[in-house]
Amino acid sequence: MLFDKTKTANLRTILFPILVVVLVLSQTVDGAGHQVTRVHDGDTLKVRGDSGEFTIRLVGIDAPEKSKKKREPGQPFSQKATEYLAGLVLNQSVDVKECGVDRYGRILGIVVLEGTDINQKMLKMGFAEVYRGKPVKGFDLAPYFDAEREAREAKKGIWGQGIEYVSPRDWRKGLSPVGWGRTKATP
Repeated sequence: MLFDKTKTANLRTILFPILVVVLVLSQTVDGAGHQVTRVHDGDTLKVRGDSGEFTIRLVGIDAPEKSKKKREPGQPFSQKATEYLAGLVLNQSVDVKECGVDRYGRILGIVVLEGTDINQKMLKMGFAEVYRGKPVKGFDLAPYFDAEREAREAKKGIWGQGIEYVSPRDWRKGLSPVGWGRTKATP
């Protein structure tokens, strides 16, 4: 017999995890010098860097939802949030602090432009709320809640809707605002 099947199986068991780690590390986006090539919505964008093109989901925030169908309105402020984010970062060179990957394969990251945390700025301007789903392990949301509270108290952006406001999370579930008697606003 020219080869031993047990040794081949053991070699695969050892090499496969190493290959996966190498591929994941080669796909990292952490660091500086990523050109923003597209803004999908108020919390998702695409960047291009030396190691390729990546979709970034701004970690820790949840912006109003755009419609999935043409000619249907999205959630109130969805277009304004998208336009505001695009105005800040589109065609700009940004730093991305990678925090993981979401279930859709998007990189969860903090986008930084000239020292400014763009995720937090979206909250401060009232174009997003703090993400209320499962938090990213080790990610400190305290400054994000402070930024949201500041915008809420000033009634900026989405917070100017009062009781008619629906969180993006509830919008995705098809729930109505408090004023219609089906849900309550997030604290």
